[in-house]
Amino acid sequence: MRSMVLHHVHEALSPEDRPIPTPGPGQVLVRVGACAVCRTDLHLVDGELPNARTPIVPGHEIIGLIAAVGAGVERLALGERVGIPWLGATCGVCEYCTTGRENLCPNARFTGCQIDGGFAEYTLADARFCFAIPDGFSDVHAAPLMCAGLIGHRTLSMAGDARRLGIYGFGAAAHIAAQVARWQGREVFGFTRPGDAPAQAFARSLGATWAGGSDEAPPEPLDAALIFAPVGALVPAALKSLRPGGVVVCGGIHMSDIPAFPYSLLWMERQVRSVANLTRRDGEEFLAIAARIPVRTETTVFPLAEANEALAALQAGGISGAAVLVPSPPPG
Repeated sequence: MRSMVLHHVHEALSPEDRPIPTPGPGQVLVRVGACAVCRTDLHLVDGELPNARTPIVPGHEIIGLIAAVGAGVERLALGERVGIPWLGATCGVCEYCTTGRENLCPNARFTGCQIDGGFAEYTLADARFCFAIPDGFSDVHAAPLMCAGLIGHRTLSMAGDARRLGIYGFGAAAHIAAQVARWQGREVFGFTRPGDAPAQAFARSLGATWAGGSDEAPPEPLDAALIFAPVGALVPAALKSLRPGGVVVCGGIHMSDIPAFPYSLLWMERQVRSVANLTRRDGEEFLAIAARIPVRTETTVFPLAEANEALAALQAGGISGAAVLVPSPPPG
């Protein structure tokens, strides 16, 4: 099979031919139909993820068909279409796993970080952590749901019942979360890089009441702010936009350092929270909602061999919505 492999951080991915793996007990072999490219993949290449393994095949927003099943797999069958998310395995016995917080498991392993991911024609996955994918989405349009959608959903849920919602960083996760928020009846305010008129127009096209630069104040105080851009300086900026009692939710796995800010920004019971990973329950809840709305994902497709180009475009802010890698169909 063809694959794109990261051997050393700060280096480009290398194309390689590898043997198609054989699923072990509890695993499935998935023929990849599409794999979205996430900002976390950039953090991986930049060496910003702790405990990442190299060499590694990145990619954790995977949609594909089951090509083989290992011993003991009963809930999935050959030919079934599944999604493979960031959370690839947990211990199942720690205090977090046994209390519905498997996203915090200290022994969790992550797809495309410790487990080879979807920048390849085939990948292995733990059958227990795969999701059934609603029929209304193509592989390409379903792929961003596996992380941008799931993390956006968990981040949005931490905003509670906030009605006026600010979203900072209008990329893949934001463009999905905005659609869910509008469907829920919330008012969305979009914040982009200063002067980024196309991104602001994109936010308005998804139902944002207002869109402007992250250096601007919204026309009304916000009940909550969701930050998807990995920029720590956005935390005090978002706090300035909150009403008393509001919350800032940081939705990324990595963020640059948050600069010092006066206590007055946090006072009046404002909060700052982070989101870590996802649970399988998040996935089941979100995919049901995504099918009901239905969510529309904006995608730019790259062939698998152009994974480095896709990463570069994402880094440069040149992607509206999500970049998605598509392998060529296998022979026969």
